[in-house]
Amino acid sequence: MDISSLKEAIPEALYTVLLQQKHQELRPCQEKALGKGLLAGKNLLVCTPTGSGKTLVAELACTNAILTRRGKAVYIAPLKSLASEKYKQMTSRYGQLMRVALSIGDMDASDPYLAEYGFIITTSEKLDSLIRHGTPWLKEVAVVIIDEIHLLNDPGRGPTLEILITILRKILKDVQLIGLSATIGNPKELAAWLGAELIIDHWRPVELKKGIYFDGELVFDESHRSSEPVSESVRQDRDKKHKI
Repeated sequence: MDISSLKEAIPEALYTVLLQQKHQELRPCQEKALGKGLLAGKNLLVCTPTGSGKTLVAELACTNAILTRRGKAVYIAPLKSLASEKYKQMTSRYGQLMRVALSIGDMDASDPYLAEYGFIITTSEKLDSLIRHGTPWLKEVAVVIIDEIHLLNDPGRGPTLEILITILRKILKDVQLIGLSATIGNPKELAAWLGAELIIDHWRPVELKKGIYFDGELVFDESHRSSEPVSESVRQDRDKKHKI
């Protein structure tokens, strides 16, 4: 799907930024997410390989909600370091369109200044603290992104994340939840729990091959080649990366 197909579906300012970032064609998981209601507020669980385009799925949902005044967007990162990295990325890409904030600090602070920001990047522990402090702007949240949602199974972080998602669904009746992960063992069950459409795709920018090396010879198992259809421009881009 060519990026021009989004021209009438998203705000003009956002479309212009995407063109500036040299997005020419949507990747398979992005196309599937749009077809499943990404811009219509549907809950989604996106299970695709690293580098397959999950980040843009999240960015489209968040920026579209903010620019169309549906509400704020919250991006939950699993670690403070990843939250800081995501903040730098989002500020660089969309800082001219909206105010982006990073909230990962004092767990005893309610951070009232966040009421002035549309795009808020945080961790599950910090968001849990904000909820417990009765942060008034939470009712304005329209989209919540849960990055690395497979950490629900983590003994340390999992319980906090599970409770947090449960509370968000209770206090924000119309919130759009989007879970992102490359490694989920039970995607159908998790999607059902989230009340989400399941997006599964195996395309990756650099093809992953499985093979055996023995006695100086490397033999690849052709049965593990991806059968997902890709466009010509995506195929050419992948071939270039193979040659590097």
